Amino acid sequence: MIRNKLTIAITSVLLAATMFSCSNEQQTKQQAPQEIPVIKVIKHDVPIFSEYVGQVYGQKDIPIRARVEGFLESIEFQEGSKVKKDQLLYTIDPQSLTAASNAQKSQVTATQTQLSKARADLDRIKPLAATNAVSKSELDAAQAAYDAAIANLNAAKSNLKSSNIDLSYTQVKSPITGVIGKTMARVGEFVGKDPNPVILNTVSKTDTIIVKFSVTEAQFLTIAKKRIEKINTGEVKGHDDHADIEVNLMLADESIYDFPGKIDFVDRNIDENTGSILVQASFPNPNGLLRPGMYSKVNVQTDLAKDALIIPQRCIIELQGQYSVFVVNDSNKVVSRPITLAYRSGDLAAISEGLKQGEKIVIDALQKVHSGGLINPKDTTFTSKVFQGYNK
Repeated sequence: MIRNKLTIAITSVLLAATMFSCSNEQQTKQQAPQEIPVIKVIKHDVPIFSEYVGQVYGQKDIPIRARVEGFLESIEFQEGSKVKKDQLLYTIDPQSLTAASNAQKSQVTATQTQLSKARADLDRIKPLAATNAVSKSELDAAQAAYDAAIANLNAAKSNLKSSNIDLSYTQVKSPITGVIGKTMARVGEFVGKDPNPVILNTVSKTDTIIVKFSVTEAQFLTIAKKRIEKINTGEVKGHDDHADIEVNLMLADESIYDFPGKIDFVDRNIDENTGSILVQASFPNPNGLLRPGMYSKVNVQTDLAKDALIIPQRCIIELQGQYSVFVVNDSNKVVSRPITLAYRSGDLAAISEGLKQGEKIVIDALQKVHSGGLINPKDTTFTSKVFQGYNK
């Protein structure tokens, strides 16, 4: 009995010790610093961009019009597909125009007959008038009839040509190679006269796309002054050549378009109604990703900051207009530090106050840390879309 009680007591002590040991081990694991990704503050030359809202157009957006009236007989394409230049798109019932063309052909034949008779009369009267066998007035009348017959024939031929042109318009063809949109009319509809469809469709050339955006007068003056400085220092040449200005697109999904663009022209005047000036840029579109009608943000490089202190924008915490980051000190302790932004450039931010080159800051795990906490910092890689090699 005594031995059994002693065994039970020893077993209880060992069990308690084991549980205590497991509890301490679990607590130790819970208190181990988390592994948190960090990145260094670096100095780098960074382009400064200004952001504008632009709309996408095709390099050419050609409306397809019904140039004659009639019932739409057929649609010869698939909506949203690519079409080639001179490809048949629509046919309009040609019966009335065919009849008009045939009538004009008959008129040409009739005037040719009149001309032949007038020429024969003139040829017969001329020798008689030379011998005074007929009066001069008869010769004049014959000559006038011949000239009138020529004029009537020319007019009839012109009318026939015009009628044939109208007849050709019953076959509506694509003026360019491009992408065609949704048809505005269906088979059986009367087209070519308001309020019925006149513009049947639009074909867009999209190998290159155009983006139009407006710049306020103040923004234009800022850009123009900086450009004049570059021209005066010889950094760029020519007042009208904008080839050196970098232009990028940020799409609706916040991604940066793969192909940079160039400015084609800046309008000659400020719009007095909006106080802005129109700017147009063109972008290659080899994959057909961009379509007319899209809206995008246009980032135009306006300057280049030398040796700027930069960090990824996603490191920044914003609260009521104040900015801060989590800095990791030499003891791996996290400290919240306020910063002052100089400007933003794509996915980067330039810092004017609050950070030093080489300091480590938390990235991508801001919700997992707090000021005063200890972490296990893990150097991570960040690839910027503004320039390559952030971590180099």
